[in-house]
Amino acid sequence: PEAGPDAVCSSRPFNRSSEAGRENCMPNEQSLPPNLSMKATLMGAADLERALKRVAHEIMERNKGAERLALVGIHTRGVPIAERLATYIEEFEGTRPPIGKLDITLYRDDLTEIALQPVVKKTEVDFDVHGMRIVLCDDVLFTGRTARAALDALVDMGRPAAIQYAVVIDRGHRELPIRADYVGKNVPTSSSEVVLVKLVEIDGKDAVELWERV
Repeated sequence: PEAGPDAVCSSRPFNRSSEAGRENCMPNEQSLPPNLSMKATLMGAADLERALKRVAHEIMERNKGAERLALVGIHTRGVPIAERLATYIEEFEGTRPPIGKLDITLYRDDLTEIALQPVVKKTEVDFDVHGMRIVLCDDVLFTGRTARAALDALVDMGRPAAIQYAVVIDRGHRELPIRADYVGKNVPTSSSEVVLVKLVEIDGKDAVELWERV
């Protein structure tokens, strides 16, 4: 699963050759290609909430609390995911970690394949990343190219003590040696399938859906 990929999905016709670099970029039904049909609902709102609360607990356990911890959401859906995780962490620990917003468009190695005129969103990281433990937040881990671009963008800002990666869905099909530290749900998929993470803040509802090319 941005002005990483999903904000530029409409800039070029969807085709199989560009799919891998798009990190599953399908923002909603209205922008889906006509050759896709919904196959199943993988998670409902309650399932998604439980998964994110579990991930928040795992972040706390691994980092031994919220000290020197920050969450950075990758545009677009990674941003509300980071905000929700920060809210849960605040409920558990009494401390809300700082939140950043990261646009990785110009750091992508497949930029020429995903858009003729890329839409660049605003990066907002209003804290010093040096010495911080940063958790990058995203919706879907697919090829790993979004994560690689996010790492490059973040390291350009300073030297964090550690960078971790949290995603709602890991759907496999990695093209780079990248894995998530925190996963809401592992979903084995075929290359013809698309996983959509929908969030109330952007899509009007919480759900994870599986779509298939027909």
